[in-house]
Parts: sequence; C-alpha cells; structure tokens
Amino acid sequence: MFDNLSDKLDKALHVLKGHGQITEINVAETLKEIRRALLDADVNFKIAKEFTNKVKEKALGQNVLTNLQPGQLMVKIVKDELTALMGGDAEEIDLSGNPSVILMSGLQGSGKTTFSGKLANYLKNKKNKKPLLVACDVYRPAAIDQLHVVGEQIGAEVFSDRDNNDPVAIAKAGINHAKTLGCNVVIIDTAGRLAVDEQMMTEIANIHKAIAPQETLFVVDSMTGQDAVNTAKAFNDILNFDGVILTKLDGDTRGGAAISIKSVVDKPIKFIGTGEKMEAIDVFYPSRMADRILGMGDVVSLVERAQEQFDEEQARKIQKKIAKNKFGFDDFLSQIQQIKKMGNMKDLMGMIPGAGKALKGLDIDDDAFKHIEAIIHSMTPEERSTPSKLNASRKKRIANGSGRTVQEVNQLLKQFEQMSKMMKMMQGGGGKKMMQMMQNMR
Repeated sequence: MFDNLSDKLDKALHVLKGHGQITEINVAETLKEIRRALLDADVNFKIAKEFTNKVKEKALGQNVLTNLQPGQLMVKIVKDELTALMGGDAEEIDLSGNPSVILMSGLQGSGKTTFSGKLANYLKNKKNKKPLLVACDVYRPAAIDQLHVVGEQIGAEVFSDRDNNDPVAIAKAGINHAKTLGCNVVIIDTAGRLAVDEQMMTEIANIHKAIAPQETLFVVDSMTGQDAVNTAKAFNDILNFDGVILTKLDGDTRGGAAISIKSVVDKPIKFIGTGEKMEAIDVFYPSRMADRILGMGDVVSLVERAQEQFDEEQARKIQKKIAKNKFGFDDFLSQIQQIKKMGNMKDLMGMIPGAGKALKGLDIDDDAFKHIEAIIHSMTPEERSTPSKLNASRKKRIANGSGRTVQEVNQLLKQFEQMSKMMKMMQGGGGKKMMQMMQNMR
C-alpha cells in the first residue's frame, strides 16, 4: 500500500537529517522532493503545490527554527498536513433510517458489487444490523448473480427482479421487501459503466430522487489515481454523495486518489477495501493512513483487528488443555484461522512500524499457512489430538497426503512440540501470546 510514495517521501525527509535547524534552503530542497513524490503518486499539481506551501509555512515558524531535531519535526508537520488533506477525522455512515437506505454508485469494475457485500457483512457483524442487498443492475445478469453469491457467502438476504428492467421500481420494491423481512439496512447496488455518460448519470439520479437514501456512497478503484478523482467530481455534481469508498488499496496503489479526493469533492473517504475477502473492509482513519504513508505503521488498527478475532472463551478452553497437556493440532488449526481472519499477511505486516521498509521487495504469500494446514488436514482425528503417536509410517502417509515432504512434517512436529512446552511455561498469557508465537512458525 503506497510503497512507492512512502519510499520517495522517506528520501525527501532524509534531506533534513543531520541538520541542526530548519532553514529556507534545506526546507526548499525537502519540499521540492515532497512535491515531486506527490506528483509521481498522481496527486493533482495544484493540491501538491498547496500542500507543500502549507508545510513550508509551518516549518519556517519561529518555534521550529530553534528545534534541534528538524528531521523529526518535519515528519510531524508532513503527517499533520497529510491527515488534514485526507479529511482529518474518521466519519462513518448514517444509519438513522428505518430501514437505513444506502445507495452505491460508481463505474463498472470499481468493485462496487463486492464492496456492497463487504459493507453488508461489516454492518451485520460489527453494528448488529440486518442488511438486505438489492440488485439494481439491469444490464448485466452476471452482476445480479454475483450479488446473490456474495449474499450467500455472508449470510445476507438479496432482493432481485430479473423480469423488471426499471431500476427505480426494483429499488423501491427492495425497500418494501426489507420492511417485510424486518431488515433495518438496505444496500442498493446500481449499474456501472466503463465511463461517465448521460444515460448512466440520469439513471442513478432518478434512483436517488425516488428513494431518498440516508447515505449515498461513491465507490472508486484506488489504482486509477487522478482519473478516480475526476470521476468522483462528475458523480458528486449530479448526486451530491455523502462519502467515498476506496477499493483495492491492497494492490499497487499510487496514492493519488486517497490524498486528493477529499480536497476536490469535499466529501470524506468513509471506508477502504484492503483485500478480496468479505472481512477486508476498514473504516478510513486519515491519521492512521498518514502514519502508514510515512512508514510509521498502524499499530492501533493491528490491535483492533487482533481484538476482533480474539475469542476469550476459546482461550480459556485452550488454557485448560495446555494445563492438562491436551493441546492438539485441532486447537492449533483454530488459532491459525483466527490469524487469517485478521487480513492478508502483507497488509498486516505493513501495520508494524518499520516492517514495510524492511520487507520491501519481498513477496509475502497470503496463504503463508497453507502447507501447515495441508499437513494437519492429512492427519486422522486421533493423530491431531495425540501427535506423539506419529511414527515413521504415519508421517510418510501424512506427507504423501499433504503433498509435502517427511522432513517438513518432522519440522512442524518439532516446532509444535517446542511451542507447546513454551505455552505450558508461560500459561496465563492465553491465546494472544500463542498467536504471536505461531506467526514465527510460518
């Protein structure tokens, strides 16, 4: 996420390291590099210039001139200005209606349908809502099918009417259907186009007028950079939407959309998509994103994800098993699942301060645990509960069944034994410490 921009900003700020104080000369050199980094990230030229002017104004303030660590102070100034540029404070969606109606808009290919499912999953699991997804794309049958698949995947109801070609009528019928089912949130997925056109804008405007949604969200592919910002402006001129959703932030994102969009349309980024899984959705926190762009990590989000997946009741059961030496591979497997639910490994590592730079260029496999899971799944229930029974012939059978080598099976057994002993010694730390240890076994 923003790897290229982060690297260039780090080099720009490095200019001030070793200087005793900030001067107009070394500030000018630093800001020149910062402006270049922003332009390379596809940030609008006018926004990049305004940004560096604000940084310069603060950096050359009287209090700054006497500071003996100008490099650190410049990082703070840049971070504060980046945070302000991206919106300042986090803003969630309005769920005041009964049902609350959320209208999704955006171009085709922006990830609108998938994110509708992610949003429904988020509201269901984290806000205790009962969502209904409504399929209003009357042009692509595959879009209707996709929404039904997504709904089934997350356990949410989906309303569609394949015999009706009027998206306004479908949207209204969907809201009435939600009232019948007792759903308190309606998420309406609309049609997208490959480009902004009059027919598309008229249609989405008609839907908006007919249903008067509590929240209208514009979904944009963050990898499209400045084009995304221009498209957002076109949609906002027609819909006056309430917020932006940035998808595909786990990809090769240049950063221009995230940094520029709030300044151009004066609407907050409310959510971001960080992966393909239905759980890969985060509230957008400008200050946390600024930290990540500047290579400071995002420990707060990392801890929040861990807390969401940490099951205290399960941890208590595992503690009892550890005390009785009954901790087995089934328990180990359940802990792996908790770690995987936290998100893709590369994104998680990027939240650790300094890890992004240290791991630059490395391909972190999102299925880092798959060979461990394959070996465990090749064991019988008895072998999982009592690994000590694994003799040479059983190890060979497990290796063949998992597509791994006997050496890898032996290595896993050795690591598992070491971990079990350590867990026994540190009992009382529970599942959180165990999750940390298991990350070292990848």
